[in-house]
Amino acid sequence: MPNWNHKRSEALYQVAEWGDGRFAIGSNGNVKIAPDGEQGVTIDLHEVVQTLREDGLEAPILLRFDALLRARVQELNQAFRNAIQEYEYGAHYRGVFPIKVNQDRWVVDSLLAAGREYGMGLEVGSKPELLAGISQLSAAGSLMICNGYKDRQYVELALLSARIGLRTIIVIEKYTELDTILEASRRLGVRPSLGVRTKLSVGGAGRWKASVGDRSKFGLTTREIVRLVETLEAHGMLDCLELLHIHIGSQIPHIRSVKEAMREATQTLVGLSRMGVRIRWFDAGGGLGVDYDGSKTNFESSKNYSLQEYANDVVWHLHETCSSAGIEPPTIITESGRALAAHHAVLITEVVGVSSFEDVRPVSDTPATPDIVKKFAELRGDVTAKNYVECYHDAIELRDQAMLLFNTGQLPLPDRARIEESYWSICSAVLRITRTLDYVPEDLEHIEREFSDTYFLNFSLFQSIPDAWAIGQLFPVLPIHRHCERPRRRAVLADLTCDSDGKIDRFIDARDVKRTLELHDFNEGSPYYIGFFLVGAYQEILGDMHNLFGDTHIVHVDADSAGRPTLTHVRPGDTVETVLSFVQYPAEHLLASVDAHVDRAIESGQMSSEEAAQFRTGYEESLRGYTYLNRRAAAGEPPTPATEGQTSENPARLPG
Repeated sequence: MPNWNHKRSEALYQVAEWGDGRFAIGSNGNVKIAPDGEQGVTIDLHEVVQTLREDGLEAPILLRFDALLRARVQELNQAFRNAIQEYEYGAHYRGVFPIKVNQDRWVVDSLLAAGREYGMGLEVGSKPELLAGISQLSAAGSLMICNGYKDRQYVELALLSARIGLRTIIVIEKYTELDTILEASRRLGVRPSLGVRTKLSVGGAGRWKASVGDRSKFGLTTREIVRLVETLEAHGMLDCLELLHIHIGSQIPHIRSVKEAMREATQTLVGLSRMGVRIRWFDAGGGLGVDYDGSKTNFESSKNYSLQEYANDVVWHLHETCSSAGIEPPTIITESGRALAAHHAVLITEVVGVSSFEDVRPVSDTPATPDIVKKFAELRGDVTAKNYVECYHDAIELRDQAMLLFNTGQLPLPDRARIEESYWSICSAVLRITRTLDYVPEDLEHIEREFSDTYFLNFSLFQSIPDAWAIGQLFPVLPIHRHCERPRRRAVLADLTCDSDGKIDRFIDARDVKRTLELHDFNEGSPYYIGFFLVGAYQEILGDMHNLFGDTHIVHVDADSAGRPTLTHVRPGDTVETVLSFVQYPAEHLLASVDAHVDRAIESGQMSSEEAAQFRTGYEESLRGYTYLNRRAAAGEPPTPATEGQTSENPARLPG
């Protein structure tokens, strides 16, 4: 279509809706990122990928944009500052990053550096996360919230971390944890800073609505909270209970859920105050949503509120309650990990092949051609915009008759193949007609998906975006280039794994969820790159090594003092040797076994010495190689090894 341009592509893929002003499509047809908004530096994704390929890094590559992390930290803190100022709230806001959302050290470092001026801390939920958090929080008074299951060693480390200057608060989420804490406190001579998570009775929303309610995994019931207060008072430790914690889900789509939770939680705050507890910290938990589909609705992959509205509701409810009850307002904490981390990461992968139903051959008649084959051929030539529904129904009936003949031995295999070709051809003609319609008949709604192309991508769904498989999470997906061309194909996406679940057939849409994605024609020999956006929260740490596909290359992109994009850190992806060692196949054992096999083959005459040397060399090179497909090797080019050469002290310059 001659008048297709980048603006039409931007509307088709709804970039403005989910991109939050920081993702766009440039006039050259490439996706660009503006971490600081339209007035800041612009980074061309396709140019970044081309530069990385020249340096030896092939797709799949996970790109991290540190400036997006900084921007999200600033926006979150500014929203709460605005709300505190508007409602004249008498305390401050301090966010914490739940390290479980993305434990990568470079991500945590970037967030803490950006949040240092705001007093940002960490939330940890396990012993390994506690150890990481202690090492990362260097400034005196750094805030660390300790959630999750806690054994004696966990509690002891948390208590003693206060001696090195951390502001560590142990949140009691199971009543049985109290005895462990009291015993460790007596033995170590350290008075703990404690919090309590309350089980809210309000209904949850979204995929994680089970985070609240009487059957929720964590939290104390009202009865248990009263017992907790009485026990602490009996031990002379009531002043140790400083924090009230709530959590209503990882992705809250509806602002009403926030309002209802705050209404109930603030009354619990009042009740604790009347029992003599001075709550100094109110932790509103996580759940601040990410608008993955850009619809701005209460759909599970979206949210119907803004960041500022969320902050306003949290602050307003606390302000009103504390003012009415005469309570000193507590410092506000949120654990908004998803909202902080999701935007900063983009997975780039490459199309390696396409399967299409449109490659059908014409059927030519012979004197021996069965009548049913001839009827199919005639029907194929009769499809028009007036009778396409009738022709489709006739094709279904004829195919059923043909299968009956085949199953009873009356239709040869070649003739069945010709019938299949005619059937696909008829359906393709019907599909072309339905694509021109404003309304598609219900009987034909499935055709678009059933006759879509399958684009095979060089990545593992289970490793890089497991939530798309496990819980049906939607992520924005689109090509990162060629947006001045009209995308004429309709496709579902498949990964490299030999698992039928390794596919994506649900995509964001303005009105609902669409079952195919608009893509361009794939040309062999010309790289076609697809980007998965907003994948910075949870995806890497939840990923597994299905078919032994390992971590992808990871590249941090930032801007230098002149505003030019640079590579600040490169971490090559897993080699085959690395992932095999995870499942107890050490390289030295593998090579020893292969040498034995090769020696026997030479002795028996099945392999020459030259073939043996070639086989062993190929085996060793494969062990050292990337777990994903190597396009250079497929084209006969020698692979360029990736090295950890770029650091923040030695950045590599990018185009732009």
